[in-house]
Amino acid sequence: MRSSRSSDAPMLAKQRQARILTEIRRHGGARVTDLTTLLGVSDMTIRRDLEELTASGSVHKVHGGAVLNAAASSEPGFEAKSGLEQPAKSAIADAAARLIRPGSAIAVSAGTTTWALAQHVAGIAGLTIVTNSTAVAEQIGGADPRSDATLILTGGVRTPSAALVGPVADQALGMLHVDQLFLGVHGMDAAAGFTTPNLAEAQTNRALIAMADQVIVCADSTKWGSVGLASFAPLSAADVLITDQDLPADAVALLRDTVGALELVPVDRAEVDDPGAARTS
Repeated sequence: MRSSRSSDAPMLAKQRQARILTEIRRHGGARVTDLTTLLGVSDMTIRRDLEELTASGSVHKVHGGAVLNAAASSEPGFEAKSGLEQPAKSAIADAAARLIRPGSAIAVSAGTTTWALAQHVAGIAGLTIVTNSTAVAEQIGGADPRSDATLILTGGVRTPSAALVGPVADQALGMLHVDQLFLGVHGMDAAAGFTTPNLAEAQTNRALIAMADQVIVCADSTKWGSVGLASFAPLSAADVLITDQDLPADAVALLRDTVGALELVPVDRAEVDDPGAARTS
């Protein structure tokens, strides 16, 4: 069994805040009185949670409750995200590439961590690679010209994060089957699971998961506790989750009980720890 957590166990603060954020996103807002009833905690606890969510920019406090911060549901572009947490993304990509078997069929989702992985796959013999990411496709297509990889791009509507989504992408994925899916995520959370700020991308991610024998989630530790607009899979959907060593201890314990296998990779942050270096995280 992947999870032994009791449904009667008290929620951790992060879990409770994720549930609150889900309610606010579902209804556009929530009252403190309703949240205390829903979660079985005091109004002071709810008010503290709302203060933390407000400080993070997720919600805006109003008299008696909170509403969704419009900026929290916006989707950052690929260029904006690609410069963040580069050492961790590189380490995660290296670990993910070691799981790929020559001659297999894989899918690589949109995302900056999976884009880092794409730099490795052209050197693996005989791959068939399905992707819904224009950035991943460009990376693979511009790699080693001696590569014998077969690249399949789904088509679809392009999002700010360079993902191809919508009915065209979903229909294409529904006709295919792969051995492994390497999946990037916007956020991962105990209560909300894996999330994205884009509703159409959530559905396309579900189609990607459905086509794969093995789901390998590639996400740096800063994604923990982040909740996007749309949940598309529970944490238990990950057969393997590759993240970095900075993941909080409580998250490590929860994920070891939830995902199929958890791999924590070491990260060399020496270059970003240099005060004179440009920060990338």
